[in-house]
Amino acid sequence: MESGTRLNKYISSHGLCSRREADRAIEAGAARINGRVAVLGDMVRDGDEVEVYGQKLVASSKPRSVYLLLNKPEGVTSTTDQSIRGNVVDYVRYPERIFTVGRLDKDSRGLLLLTNDGDSVNKILRAGNAHAKEYWVQVRRPITDAELDVMARGVPMLGTRTLPCTIERISPRAYKIILIQGLNRQIRRMAEYVGHEVAILERKRIMHLTDKGLPTGAWRELTDAEVAQLLEAVKYSDGDPTARVEGPRPKDFHQPGPGYRGERPPRRR
Repeated sequence: MESGTRLNKYISSHGLCSRREADRAIEAGAARINGRVAVLGDMVRDGDEVEVYGQKLVASSKPRSVYLLLNKPEGVTSTTDQSIRGNVVDYVRYPERIFTVGRLDKDSRGLLLLTNDGDSVNKILRAGNAHAKEYWVQVRRPITDAELDVMARGVPMLGTRTLPCTIERISPRAYKIILIQGLNRQIRRMAEYVGHEVAILERKRIMHLTDKGLPTGAWRELTDAEVAQLLEAVKYSDGDPTARVEGPRPKDFHQPGPGYRGERPPRRR
């Protein structure tokens, strides 16, 4: 760390919070370097003592990075706020401080990534990176091919439009969907747009990480190979995590299934 590391990145890399939350702590005057109140843009160098909200960090004491994969059951809330009942931190009970990468609705189940590596969290969440997530969805009544096509082409939502996505029918009431966006309650809102209510929503894959061998309610640490692949995927990350996703679909998208033919639905008579 000869030239130093930006304070916000340094704080997030210690697992205290995300880089954006670190910026807020610095702006609030809650961060100090060697006893001096820090400001945005400050650098941390070897031997510096950093204090955030009274908690001291030494530049040479960076903890090992932890990456966990949880197959979240329904009823667990994807928040690290331990004042909220049923939060994911209390559920996992990991001995080190961790936080979630993204979110998964309380009423949904499936894969959720947790880590103490705030820098990687930032990179994974950046919308421009187009990291694919795969879900299994069941609605309460049969859904038509035309309705699946409408969702696959993109629907208006929250002041924008969802990107084209891959949808594959599983059964009359179930389908697989692969997204590169993460709009609030996106899958449920997409189903509502075509007149359906989601009964079951399960995330089956995050990038290269799948739920194979991981039962609902269980969690495990990522293997060294999985971590290496994850870090390689976000190696050249840049951009604003709140930015709108644009550009071509990523290479890891599956080929469209029978529920996505790229044609307009028939007109209603």
